[in-house]
Amino acid sequence: MSSLDLNTSVQYLKGVGPRRAELLIQRGIEDVGDLLTYAPFRYEDRIHFSSVRDLRVGQPQSILVTVLSCGLSRTRRRGMFIYDLAARDASGLIRCKWFNGAYLEQRKVFKQGMRVIFYGKPEPDPYGYRNLQFLNPQFEILPEESQKEGDGFSSSEMGRIVPVYEAIGQLNTRHLRRLIASALATVDLKDVDPLPHSIGKRLGFPGRATALSQFHFPDSSAGIETLNSFRTRAQQRMIFEEFFLLEVGLALKRRRARKQPGICFQTNESIRAAIKKILPFHPTGAQKRVLREIVDDMRSPSPMNRLLQGDVGSGKTIVALQSMIIAICNGYQTVLMAPTEILSVQHYLYAKRIFAPIGVRIALLTSALKRKERTEVQEALRTGELDLVVGTHAVLEKDIEFKNLGLIVIDEQHRFGVMQRLQLKRKGLYPDTVVMTATPIPRTLALTLYGDLDFSVINEMPPHRQPIETRWVKEEDRGKVIRFVRQQVSEGSQVYVVCPLIEESEASDLKAAVAMYEDLSVRVFPDFKVGLLHGRLSNHEKDDVMAQMAAGALHILVSTTVIEVGVDVPNATLMMVEHAERFGLAQLHQLRGRIGRGQKKSYCFLMTSEIVSDEAQRRLKCLEQTRDGFKIAELDLEIRGPGEFFGTKQSGLPLFRFGNLIRDQDLLELAKREASAFVERPPTDPEFVSVVQYLRAHWSRRFGLLHVG
Repeated sequence: MSSLDLNTSVQYLKGVGPRRAELLIQRGIEDVGDLLTYAPFRYEDRIHFSSVRDLRVGQPQSILVTVLSCGLSRTRRRGMFIYDLAARDASGLIRCKWFNGAYLEQRKVFKQGMRVIFYGKPEPDPYGYRNLQFLNPQFEILPEESQKEGDGFSSSEMGRIVPVYEAIGQLNTRHLRRLIASALATVDLKDVDPLPHSIGKRLGFPGRATALSQFHFPDSSAGIETLNSFRTRAQQRMIFEEFFLLEVGLALKRRRARKQPGICFQTNESIRAAIKKILPFHPTGAQKRVLREIVDDMRSPSPMNRLLQGDVGSGKTIVALQSMIIAICNGYQTVLMAPTEILSVQHYLYAKRIFAPIGVRIALLTSALKRKERTEVQEALRTGELDLVVGTHAVLEKDIEFKNLGLIVIDEQHRFGVMQRLQLKRKGLYPDTVVMTATPIPRTLALTLYGDLDFSVINEMPPHRQPIETRWVKEEDRGKVIRFVRQQVSEGSQVYVVCPLIEESEASDLKAAVAMYEDLSVRVFPDFKVGLLHGRLSNHEKDDVMAQMAAGALHILVSTTVIEVGVDVPNATLMMVEHAERFGLAQLHQLRGRIGRGQKKSYCFLMTSEIVSDEAQRRLKCLEQTRDGFKIAELDLEIRGPGEFFGTKQSGLPLFRFGNLIRDQDLLELAKREASAFVERPPTDPEFVSVVQYLRAHWSRRFGLLHVG
């Protein structure tokens, strides 16, 4: 019997060693158990390969071929390097091409006579008459022992359905396949199962040992289509287990939070009068409903932890300010934290104006404050002379102390991490918390990002908000758009022209915006006042430009995406987004939300080059057809996937090994129901204790959250 178990350091598994262990650890694979949860992203049928002759255009297929020739060539028109490979099987020839594939030549990846498996979507070869080609296909070179045609090499490589894994550094899919096969053969999994037996049995799932083995190396009887849609019972059991453990952890966190002593805020007629006094307009039904939900939470003896969702311009901020009045009138301090200085300044100026009639003491705290000003704010917070501080991450610094913090509001929550939310909470004694987001979050993603929060959704726009007509316009029609802009400005409207971040370079971004500004102000609209706003301006310069736009002193504002949040100009009724194909759906929707805030009809023109990708076309057509932020978010999640939905830095998004939030929505919903019932009414005490102990041992490392109960 092997001495290895799931907790054994991965470096002691045969075939790993210290050097490979370092690569695995960088990917979060520290022990043998972690390795066994490194799931394949697809499967290949190596019992029945497609023959070259039977390939069908556009259908993903695997072929086993022998390399005839390979080498690097350069295109005449663009000077691009193309790595070109010709191969054959008994039925015909196939070409494989990699654009910018010089690395394949440098590393001498392929050699004549090699047997290689290629996977991809065949396309017509424009130079091969009836032949097909693979563009940038995935590939796996067979090991030397199976290079002879007719060789019956099998094990984990051939003669079966095999898993395909994402490479980890120099560890390619074949290396990982062999390591995982070795781990499955070495470690006894029979007594290790974190999923309660009663739930697994009732749902008809196989045991964990069987499920884990079949997830990696399924029987040949499993259909390849079912496997690649991750719908076998073994796959669903492992996906469900992962979701179930997460949801149990979140349910335990919620239960634990409700047991903490909180502030029991009082409401009375004078507070209600103060709330009415600050309202700049009659609230919508959705705003009234959400405020009631928040007030009910604030009056309860448990700390409030609530997510406030609302589309761009739905009126979240005024609801948050109303809740702040309750805390302030009860003698407590409040804080509003925003992710950027521009947004913090915007919130500060808005709050200052709204709170003026009732004398709320308010200050701004950002890293841009001079030392003397910062010291004054710091001292006023500590002594209780301030009711509200609005700021950026600067409010998190250790020397910022509150006399009696009662309510926290965090805007654009997804730009902050879980630990930052906790850090701010610790500046008070169990303060109430509202986190806001203008990014509509699909339910499946919200269940995992904010499963420990209660939800409030403002799903109604204020009556003064005008619908925005959105049009996708190609470069050839730019002249028509320019004439329309001139007409709109002549009639008294203001315009935004947004330039993209090109190649993720701030320098390029600035150059693009400046070039556009110079072209519009000098050549196209010399008779109009054109302004420029970008991230390289000082805070004072940004504030000055924004103030000019708000006051109507500018007709047209050329800007980078810094206007995505924080600029509110009711008279701005038109937006041109340059190179709109370079933007994500959610970002375009956020940008579009900067207009349509007044009484006039508004227009958004999405300007693109003549040729855009199929994916970009989907985004642009979606924006033309709907302003529903949740529909847009669902499509954005589908196109980009969970890992990119909020950009490269996720804030609290769990690392799923088996589950996929888009593909497995049904299992996530089932897991949430089962987890809630399990925490409220455990089938048996031993099962409950076992799950809690498992979570305590694995929670922080796997899901990045703290304390499960």
